Amino acid sequence: MKRTAGFTVIELIFIVLLLSAASIIFFVQKHTIETTARDNQRKTAINAMHYGLEEIYFKEHGSYPRTIDEKTLPFIEPSLFTDPDGVKIGQTAVEIDGTSYPVSSTYTYEGTNCIDKKCKSYTLRATLENEDDFVKTNRHET
Repeated sequence: MKRTAGFTVIELIFIVLLLSAASIIFFVQKHTIETTARDNQRKTAINAMHYGLEEIYFKEHGSYPRTIDEKTLPFIEPSLFTDPDGVKIGQTAVEIDGTSYPVSSTYTYEGTNCIDKKCKSYTLRATLENEDDFVKTNRHET
């Protein structure tokens, strides 16, 4: 019997199954790495805002602001106020082609016990994809 060079059908099926399994594992791991990176980005932003509120803003004003943004905390990198989805903290809508669409940031800041624009406390929160919410609260009591 004459034998020709090549692969058998069984060998080809095995290779296809092996490559399929490797592809599935790769894409699952890629998704996990990407969501972990976005969660870490959110935690970094919240920690920077928290540090700025505690170490700079509170020391200068003796209270916390009712809301936060680039103007309230100019010493914070402006890009940190925008979540990985591109929504700024406190933003409630985006306008596209003249139509307003509701949006919500994964970052929230809530000043509490406020009189005018001065608050005694706050809660700063990031909604994470793989973990419970990342929450920071005030350290100083006024």
